[in-house]
Amino acid sequence: MPSQQPTENGLKPIVIVGAGHSGVAVAAGLRTRGWGGDILLLEGEKETPYERPPLSKELLKAGAPDESTVLRKVRFYEDKRIDRRAGLTVDAIDPAGRTVLLSDGSRQGYHRLVIATGSRARSLTVPGADLPGVQALRTRDDALELKRALVPGARVAIIGAGYIGLEVAAAASAKGCEVTVLEYQDRVMSRVTSEPVSRFFEQLHEQNGVRFVFGAAVTAIDGADRAERVVTANGTSYPADVVLAGIGVVPNQEIAADAGLECQDGILVDGDGRTSVPDIYATGDVTRFTSSIDGASQRLECIQNAMAQADRVAADITGQDAADTEIPWFWTVQHGVRLQTAGVRHPADEVIVRGAPADGRFSVVYVRDGRLAAVDTIAGLTDFRPAKKLIAQKARIDPLLAADPGTPLTDAVFTAA
Repeated sequence: MPSQQPTENGLKPIVIVGAGHSGVAVAAGLRTRGWGGDILLLEGEKETPYERPPLSKELLKAGAPDESTVLRKVRFYEDKRIDRRAGLTVDAIDPAGRTVLLSDGSRQGYHRLVIATGSRARSLTVPGADLPGVQALRTRDDALELKRALVPGARVAIIGAGYIGLEVAAAASAKGCEVTVLEYQDRVMSRVTSEPVSRFFEQLHEQNGVRFVFGAAVTAIDGADRAERVVTANGTSYPADVVLAGIGVVPNQEIAADAGLECQDGILVDGDGRTSVPDIYATGDVTRFTSSIDGASQRLECIQNAMAQADRVAADITGQDAADTEIPWFWTVQHGVRLQTAGVRHPADEVIVRGAPADGRFSVVYVRDGRLAAVDTIAGLTDFRPAKKLIAQKARIDPLLAADPGTPLTDAVFTAA
């Protein structure tokens, strides 16, 4: 880390590739931390950078405006002297020459390069996946196309029961669509939560008319001029006017890998966002890093992590201290019920339910090696804040006390190490 504030005069610009939450936060953080040199912010989409979580939530609701919530108003970029260039991406990086090849054919030198390219929806690769009516949900245009298709009576087949698939299922059923969710695993959100939470949301969706088919391996999308049905491995067909593929995301790491940066399902970075190549940083969904909490290698797809990493990158570039690392947290809202998670659950964690799922409001805490590792809160946040603090403290938890919803989590602590 530099020993003092670098001198910016005469330097090439800091080039930030990607204007999602993390890329914009790096640019803003550099200015907040006093960086006076040029900042070039590149974004493939042509509109002002916008928030993405509402795309599968608020924007799909009946009567919701089509406009997206922008991350920063246009005036912000002007006032902060951030040169934002929309519709322009990076095709290649030359680390030796400290330049990037832009999509318009020009080359741009950089003082520091920040890769914030995010991730893209994983492509459905079965026959018929390219038929009209089959889509993913990652951009505002995707959301608007889907919103127009979700009309009363439309038959909607959703492949994948993760956050995106279930949020769309909730929006579609609320609009009077016939919704079928096809999931390869045996429960919803199996990658991110435990069985008690999965079963609660499964029942919530079924009460709102959503049909689930578990153990479903999709093998084809059939149709003449557009999607008409989804076919699974056992030969069953499910009629569909709209097919949404919600089967996860893939990090946009190609330009980094081609330039020789170390990648492993994400660009590998250290705690300050530095990659394996000098003067190149990466931040947000595209990165993979070692957790400061449990030492696990992870790639997190959440705004909290994107913003925290952005702060660390801006701090490292300017030679300053970053804010303390925050426990990662996530949320989803389905049929008006909010699931909020702190920490990262592992499949082998001990699962302790606080409260009765039948009451519609409960928490689940996850214990690993005797310590609180993660928490899910459903329709209530009483346990959320204390759990975040205890996870950060690596607090030891008494399982019997933790299982009593009348006992505050802070009173279930053995010791805090």
